[in-house]
Amino acid sequence: MQALHLCLAVTYILVVLLISNDSAFAAKNVRKLSLRDLNGNRVRMSDYQGRIVVLNFWATWCGPCKEELPRLGQMAERYASQSVAFVLASIDEEKKLEAVREYVVQQKVTLPVWVGANVDLLEQLSGKNVVPATLIIDDKGDIVRTINGEAREEDVKEALDWLLNGKKGDAPAEHVKRY
Repeated sequence: MQALHLCLAVTYILVVLLISNDSAFAAKNVRKLSLRDLNGNRVRMSDYQGRIVVLNFWATWCGPCKEELPRLGQMAERYASQSVAFVLASIDEEKKLEAVREYVVQQKVTLPVWVGANVDLLEQLSGKNVVPATLIIDDKGDIVRTINGEAREEDVKEALDWLLNGKKGDAPAEHVKRY
């Protein structure tokens, strides 16, 4: 009988943790994230409320980023009519702002670029300090997928399509490792 009570108590605690917003299982919300654009203007994730966001952390010195950024730009064009925004957050040091601007011009980057991110923020949001990293964020600001390393098109597409289809079917894996 004691074993049954213990089993019920453990089950109850797990259920409470799963449905609690404060649980370790709850998705990280990034609505309060605030950085700067290349002109120094404050930009906020809350500006994208109601939209799905693909937030990519990158750096000018990152080889895989150079491969990934054009792919994300192409995907942004394909998803533009579907309330999906693609944003690039540079983790370059703030004193390297001019290098970031030059890189964006040289690489013909057309997506919004934010500066002021760093490896601490990257690790806090993605669980790793690996660059590049891509977060798929739902319309409420919750991270639904983290891709550590160079994201493949199918990694992004799977999560976006699931969100665009009203989260019907099996949820995509929360974490993808590509390094």
